[in-house]
Amino acid sequence: QLQVVESGGGLVQPGGSLRLSCAASGFRVDYYGIGWFRQAPGKEREGISCISSSGGSTDYADAVKGRFTISRDNAKNTVYLQMNSLKPEDTAIYYCARHMRKFRLCGLSSADFASWGQGTQVTVSS
Repeated sequence: QLQVVESGGGLVQPGGSLRLSCAASGFRVDYYGIGWFRQAPGKEREGISCISSSGGSTDYADAVKGRFTISRDNAKNTVYLQMNSLKPEDTAIYYCARHMRKFRLCGLSSADFASWGQGTQVTVSS
C-alpha cells in the first residue's frame, strides 16, 4: 500500500520556523515526485512545493518562495519542508502526496497527485 504520513506541524509565532516531514511507505521517494499542499479554512487546497523523483527539480508557489525549502532523505524515504519566516497567512492544514507517475518532473497541480496523507496542522499566531 502506497502511503505518506505527515508530521511536524504545530503552533508557532510569526517569524518562526517549522520543519514538516513526509514519511513514505510502500514506494520510494526517488521513484515518485512528492508535493506539499495546504488548505486553510474556507479556501481551496493549494500546491506550495514539490520535488521531482530525481531530486534535481523543485518548484514553489510564489506565496512561499524564498521562505520554504523542500528537501529529501532517500535513506529515510522522507521528504521535508523547511518553513521559515512564517506568517499568519501560512496557517493551514499541510498535506503531502505522491505524484501519480514515476520519474516525472514535479508540478503543483493536485490533480497529478495521489496517496494523500492525513495532514498536519500549522498555526502561526502570536
